[in-house]
Amino acid sequence: MSWDFILPICLDDLVKSGAVNQYVVQDVLSAKQLHSHLNSFKAALRSHGPLCILKHFDTVYSVLQHCRSVDVAVKEDTLELLIQVVKGLSVSLPTILLSASLSAADRKQQLNAVKMSIFLICKLTEILESDSYRETIVTAPSKGRKKDKAAGKGLAQWEGERETVLQCLTQLLQLDIRTLWSLSLVEEEFVSCVTCCCYKLLENPTISHMKSKSTRDAIIHVLGIMVKKYNHMLGACVKVIQLLQHFEQLASVCAQAVSAWSSEYGVKSIVGEIMREIGQKSSEELAREGSGVKAFSSFLSELSTLVPEAMIPNISVLLTHLEGESPSLRVAVCEVLGEVLVRVLTGDKLDDSARGDRNRFLDTLQEHIHDAHSHVRARVLQVYTRIVNSKALPLCRYTEVMELTVGRLGDKSVNVCKSSIQLLAAFIAHNPYSCKLSSVDLKKPLEKETGKLKEMRETMREQEPVAVITAADLWDAMKPEVEMTVNAQLEPSSEEERDDDEDETGGDEGRGDRDTAVQIAQFLRDNKYRHAVALCVRAHSLFPESPFFSALANLNTESLINTLASLFKGPEHETPEADAGDAPPTPQKEATEGRESELKKQEMLVQYLKDTESFALQVERAIADINNMLYWKTTTVVQEAVQFCVTAFEFSVADSVCGVRKMLPLVWSTDVAVKDAVIQAYRRMYLNPHGDSTRAKAQTLVDSLSELMINASLGTIQCLEEIVQEFFSSESTLQTSVVQVLWERFSGKRETSALHRRAAVLLLGMAARAEREVVLSNLDTLCSVALGEKVAEDYLLARDTLITIANITDHLRQSKGTPFRLPVDHQLFCCLSQAIADGVVQSDPHWQTFMEQAVRLIYFLAESPDQLCSHLLQRSARLLLEQVTDGGEPNQSQAQEAGSQSTEEQVSCSSLAQVLSLCGAVAFWQIFHLERSISAELRRRRGEREDKEEKEKAPASKSKEANDSCVEEELGLVGASAEDTEAEFIRKICETELLAEGNMLSVFLPLVVKVCSSPGRYSHPQLTTAACLALSQYMMISPAVCKDNIRLLFTVLEKSTLPVVRANTIVALGDLTVRFPNILEPWTPNLYARLSDENASVRLTAITVLAQLVLKDVMKVKGQVSEVAVLLLDPEPHIASLALNFFNELSAKDNAIYNLLPDIISRLSNPERGIKEEDFNTIMKQLFSYITKERQTESLVEKLCQRFRTAKTERQWADLATSLSLLSVCERGFKKLQECWDCYSDKLTEPGVYQPLLSIMAKLRRRAKPQFKAQVEDFEKRLTAVHTKGLENVEGEESQPQIGDTQSQNFETPQPQKNKRKTTRGRVKPKLDDSDLVTPKTTRSRPKPVITFTSDEEEQEEDAVMAESETPKVTTPIARTRRTRLRH
Repeated sequence: MSWDFILPICLDDLVKSGAVNQYVVQDVLSAKQLHSHLNSFKAALRSHGPLCILKHFDTVYSVLQHCRSVDVAVKEDTLELLIQVVKGLSVSLPTILLSASLSAADRKQQLNAVKMSIFLICKLTEILESDSYRETIVTAPSKGRKKDKAAGKGLAQWEGERETVLQCLTQLLQLDIRTLWSLSLVEEEFVSCVTCCCYKLLENPTISHMKSKSTRDAIIHVLGIMVKKYNHMLGACVKVIQLLQHFEQLASVCAQAVSAWSSEYGVKSIVGEIMREIGQKSSEELAREGSGVKAFSSFLSELSTLVPEAMIPNISVLLTHLEGESPSLRVAVCEVLGEVLVRVLTGDKLDDSARGDRNRFLDTLQEHIHDAHSHVRARVLQVYTRIVNSKALPLCRYTEVMELTVGRLGDKSVNVCKSSIQLLAAFIAHNPYSCKLSSVDLKKPLEKETGKLKEMRETMREQEPVAVITAADLWDAMKPEVEMTVNAQLEPSSEEERDDDEDETGGDEGRGDRDTAVQIAQFLRDNKYRHAVALCVRAHSLFPESPFFSALANLNTESLINTLASLFKGPEHETPEADAGDAPPTPQKEATEGRESELKKQEMLVQYLKDTESFALQVERAIADINNMLYWKTTTVVQEAVQFCVTAFEFSVADSVCGVRKMLPLVWSTDVAVKDAVIQAYRRMYLNPHGDSTRAKAQTLVDSLSELMINASLGTIQCLEEIVQEFFSSESTLQTSVVQVLWERFSGKRETSALHRRAAVLLLGMAARAEREVVLSNLDTLCSVALGEKVAEDYLLARDTLITIANITDHLRQSKGTPFRLPVDHQLFCCLSQAIADGVVQSDPHWQTFMEQAVRLIYFLAESPDQLCSHLLQRSARLLLEQVTDGGEPNQSQAQEAGSQSTEEQVSCSSLAQVLSLCGAVAFWQIFHLERSISAELRRRRGEREDKEEKEKAPASKSKEANDSCVEEELGLVGASAEDTEAEFIRKICETELLAEGNMLSVFLPLVVKVCSSPGRYSHPQLTTAACLALSQYMMISPAVCKDNIRLLFTVLEKSTLPVVRANTIVALGDLTVRFPNILEPWTPNLYARLSDENASVRLTAITVLAQLVLKDVMKVKGQVSEVAVLLLDPEPHIASLALNFFNELSAKDNAIYNLLPDIISRLSNPERGIKEEDFNTIMKQLFSYITKERQTESLVEKLCQRFRTAKTERQWADLATSLSLLSVCERGFKKLQECWDCYSDKLTEPGVYQPLLSIMAKLRRRAKPQFKAQVEDFEKRLTAVHTKGLENVEGEESQPQIGDTQSQNFETPQPQKNKRKTTRGRVKPKLDDSDLVTPKTTRSRPKPVITFTSDEEEQEEDAVMAESETPKVTTPIARTRRTRLRH
């Protein structure tokens, strides 16, 4: 073979004459000739094998040239033939390559065959891939159209062939075909031919789908071979970068490919090359690429999860992007750091270099917790969550990261808050400290162990060996002074001095030489050097033979000093320190080492407890913030907060129960996801207990629920009912055991506290809501245990028992049959009557709540509750009279009378208060009984009667009345007349019979009115409270009673000194407003006045009641809402939050706040109101945040400008200007501001008016277009001119004639010439009259006469109620349709 096949750059290059011995296509066949030549190619392949491609290359080449015109079948047949050729080469080449006798001609022949087959199959694959992608676009099914079956079939066939092609390429390229080339240097064109085909396949949009996994893996495998064997690494790096820039969906595929090339094929350097390419991208390049940045980020994140070890050496090149502007790249780098920390740099066995890298990476992540972009902050927190969950965070960093995370709970981004909650939950779940994270519980152990550590340190300090100063050291210190003394002593001195020394040293004749030596040493220790020297000199004469002084035979300075030194230091002993190293440890040394070891352990324990306490305190600090997030509007945040509360509760974090209780009301949430999250949370915490047996699980469940119910509010208990009811409604093996444990606790069979007994009976009531027989079958037990003879010992237990019994009544169930009631002589009612009557004459503070529940239960369950309560009132009144009579008999003397009078009066007041409370409760529940129970029974009987009559009627009568019934149904009159009759019947009973003569309720009404109208005489707090509450309940009976006593009730509201009376009265007036709106409407200002009550509880009650009345459209919204606005700044946080919630709900009503704003501003800016300027601004800022519509803003600008005319003080001007500045003024609002120039221009000299208007101009200028911006600047100049020079001077300057200068008009306020032309809207705006712009004058309030309360000394007294002139008149009757039922 004399020619070489050179792979062309493009197909057409093969038909051109090239270099010498280069293969050129001789004959390009036509499309019609292809079929016959392909058959010849097929026959040659069968007979001659894969080398036939050398002769039939032109045939396949012709197919490529006519690819657009030939059928798909031709291309598929050609592909099949090429696959056989490549497979044949893969089979034949191994033996040929191993043959040592391969000639150059044969090598060239095999090389040409390989290159031709590879070239043809790759090009044909690219063509088929393009056709397939084109078909998917053209034949993509639209809505309502089915996909073309033929096209779908061809596409599916290519999907299968694609993988076969890749497998053939893999088999051939895995062989060592490089030996076919000279010097084994494979030409670049060959590599590019294969790799371009693979990259072409990667560009398929579906390559990243799961169904394409095998194809994707095959492509990665082929490219891996090319990278490893054919020197394609640099080309692969460049191509990966290009693919990421243009195909964002390939980020995951590219990461898998690079990971496979690095780990499976051993080309680890490719990871670094690609990382360097990405790291060298400048901010400008990244800004231009757009989607490529996201692809780079996804690629790096995915790659870090696959080969984190390979990324560490080159991670520094990525850190520069942390300072860049791309948040997605910052996220990617942080995720890379996180994966490296979790997968590589973890554990305690790291060397110093790895530990340093870990610390640097953690520092970098901590910095980006406060990143400028919220997405980065959120993702960094998620990275930390993964680190903590993997236990890869060093213990020394827990406190610091925890503190940063708690700070992110206040982030403005919802995603950051959610990620912070997740991280905190991870900290708690994987904390290395304790399973119980309560700072209160940790405080005592910490104090105990700290004290123990202190004692151990003191003990160690005492047992430390004292530093001993040797005699030699002391001698060295005193030697200079001794030398001076010796020199002085040896000089000739007077006889007197020597005699003095002898006298001081005493006689030495009676002492021996040893005693003398000891005395000399003692003189030296006492710093008596002169005496020591003198005695030493004399001792030599006394003991010349003594070894102590023998050195003094030649008496001189040196010999004397040496003698003194030897006497002071004593004989020198050898120290055993040299042998100490070889000697075994002594017991004393072992004890010392043991004490040091214990001390170190104690120090570690104390540090551990300190860290645990610090961690617990940070968790507790976070709980308060997370508890508030439970009521956010973002569902995902609420779900995370719920999960955090559960985690905190499981780890016994202090105050975690508060969060558990706070999330309980969310069971009523309209958001299904939130409701399910709460139910699942409570099921996890309470309804899925752990235990060895069913009994133990039931005991644990009851203990948990009881702890939750202790000291819980009524709302919490109601919410818990929903969850417990669901537990008992579902089939569970624990139900029977739980009920048994509850009955044992309640009955006292198991010793338990009173609180747990009450919790047990309430839980039984919740179970009864799901299954009535739980309580009904044990009614006798309830009566005997809680309502028997010992009822007075625990009225709270009796009250909760009545609540439980009430759950078996029909008021909770939709019963269509005869109502469930018990006979009047039932044991339950006997016990209740006895307990109520006996309690009237007692002074138990809990009797009141018990009595209310008892009366309620009587009306729910008794067959004739009115008769039973009538007898109960008679019995109670009789007992009260007997008590008063018995109290007056023992008075014997005047002194005893005076002493017993106060006691008797106190007892009678308390008992009278309880009787009046009973009367009020009976009156209230009597109305309820009539309007609910009796009315429902009448409807039930009417329904039964109508059903019976319909069954008795003949078919003929039915057809006869068909037309009439159809007409009635169309008009909605079916049953209407009967319901009206029943309602009128009930109303008549309430108005005529309930307070008729002979009825027990009518007997007590005058007494109730008397007590309420004479607070001076009846000043007992309990009596006043009970009487006022009873009066309001009596007023619910009929409009007549309400009208007669409404002035008295409002007098009590305004004049009473008891906050509880005022609060109760507000609640009662709210109920009366619902029941008799026309009667209460004129008194609305009096209700609003309580919003400024001095007592916080009264304000809280007032805002709660008024909010309900207004939001439910019972009461009209008027200007008095300004009093609610003031509460936005109430010192009590709960009141302020209720006021804020009121305006949030009110803003949902159409234009409600918009209509009220002008009046609110006028009222709050009134000098008599006395609101501070800062408070006014804060209130208005909140209210104006609800104005979002442009038309509303425009109208408010005009209204507020017009109010400048009626404002009289500078403060009012400033308030109006501030209000204007709070609006989001747009172009139309600006024009209104110009039109109303005359309203405020004369006030611009005041800074309080000028500065807010200037801020409006600044806002407009920032977002204005050039033309509009010029108008804003001109108007701003005019504002400034008037402010600095005054309106008169500016108008004078503008009015000067300037002949010929027409442009001077531009400096005036632009008069809306164009705005006068309004014909395009089809209407003309009416001119504003001055009378329309003036705020309506308030009517002069009539002088109120001074109202004085009666005193005990007055015999003739009048009712302390408002005079007739003070009673507001009905001005706007509220039309109400039939209102006969009592609302609650």
